Amino acid sequence: MLDAMLCLVTGATGYVGGRLVPRLLAEGHEVRCLVRSPDKLRDVPWTHRVDVVRGDVLDAESLREACSGVDVLYYLVHSLTESGFALLDRQAALRTGQAARESGVGRIVYLGGLHPGGDGQTLSAHLGSRAEVGEIFLRSGVPTAVLQAAVIIGSGSASFEMLRHLTERLPVMVTPRWVSNRVQPIAIRDVLHYLLGATRLPAECNRSFDIGGPDVLTYGEMMRRYAALCDLPRRVMLPVGVFSPWLSSQWINIVTPVPKAIGAPLILSLIDEAICTEHHIAEYVPEPDGGLTGYDRAVTLALAKIRHADVETRWSNASVPDAPSDPLPTDPSWAGSSAYTDVRSQPTSATPEQLWRLVKGIGGEHGWYSAPLAWSARGVADRLIGGVGLRRGRRNPEQLQVGEALDWWRVEELSDEPPTRLLRLRAEMKLPGQAWLEMTVSAADGGGAVYEQRAVFVPHGLAGHAYWWAVAPFHGAIFGGMARNISRTAEWAAAADGSRSERAGRREIR
Repeated sequence: MLDAMLCLVTGATGYVGGRLVPRLLAEGHEVRCLVRSPDKLRDVPWTHRVDVVRGDVLDAESLREACSGVDVLYYLVHSLTESGFALLDRQAALRTGQAARESGVGRIVYLGGLHPGGDGQTLSAHLGSRAEVGEIFLRSGVPTAVLQAAVIIGSGSASFEMLRHLTERLPVMVTPRWVSNRVQPIAIRDVLHYLLGATRLPAECNRSFDIGGPDVLTYGEMMRRYAALCDLPRRVMLPVGVFSPWLSSQWINIVTPVPKAIGAPLILSLIDEAICTEHHIAEYVPEPDGGLTGYDRAVTLALAKIRHADVETRWSNASVPDAPSDPLPTDPSWAGSSAYTDVRSQPTSATPEQLWRLVKGIGGEHGWYSAPLAWSARGVADRLIGGVGLRRGRRNPEQLQVGEALDWWRVEELSDEPPTRLLRLRAEMKLPGQAWLEMTVSAADGGGAVYEQRAVFVPHGLAGHAYWWAVAPFHGAIFGGMARNISRTAEWAAAADGSRSERAGRREIR
């Protein structure tokens, strides 16, 4: 049994961090999580086993508190979607390195991006920032391991979602030159293997390591092999050299669920080839049993997770740029702001449990139970102006957690406990204001249940007021139809449950 360590994980609400924490716990380590919003970890299955500290990598005081007694600090955050992200990442890395050094942290482990080396090499803003953060940690005075990875293949990763949707939806593609660049993808399970192994590096080890899977492919080959694994017809690619990465990111914004704010930096990072130039990590961390995961197997495993609704974390777990961070205002005066509301109440003969099951499963493939064309049109419009649209879907068709994404909403509050069950969603679409949708389920006097729905909009300026009144004529069809259809669908489900129970009873009598 290896010596247990106290590990501080920043980015525990993100894609990689959310998978790393339970694996550190499984190896016997103690884990502390530094998060801006502790509520985002409230519903994850391992939250009661970790120490959650409210703070931020830009806040020196909270960093010092979080670093106290820490053996290994995992730095898994970046400001990719923020305006001026390079400056923010630089400041965060400098403050984190200083706090780690002053607190006597034994090691920093940073997951960066695989990039070409060499003097005079110009990197994209995204990769340049990741490389700079790594250099800051290596000069911090704290032994640091910088793990540099290219495309991560795993269920729910932004890179994999881009690859999957491009390949499945475009049998014929007009492709820019970067599609011919070589990439060395790595399975998420192997990334986690190396992150875990970094706790065992010798104290004097202070360097970067390239990590990648066994296959070196062009992005075009990755798409063709994905199509073959999914039994899709061979994808036709028409190379056009003048098709810029910027235009590619606009196309990805339309075709895939990954919004432009995330897709653009990822595409720009593919301008240059991303292949490992060394494999020195093997001198310290042996490869996993059975060797590193090949591309085809990594895709197969990811698709199996998606098919069985067993996606542990998703890229959409992290916040989106320009999304409101404040919770739904509860002061009667709405904190000094005017607010518009649309309130609906609908009784139903279904039980509270049957109705709640439907409410909790809303969105994603189940849709929103009213005016699907209107919802789709609004989603498309949001994507065109750089928003998240409706394509983020759900991580799981039946389960929800506070803090996770649901189409263009974020789950802000979730309560399964009677007498009143509650689901509150905060809008992350582009709006001239802030919006919430709140749904509650309670038992009705005399039997059945009551579904209550409240939409709240707090406008910003004249544009916000104009927006509300422009869409108000459609609320009857959208919000009213939603309340009626959810209640009606719950009654149908209740009738179906009753029929099944009756048939089962008859079989028992026979």
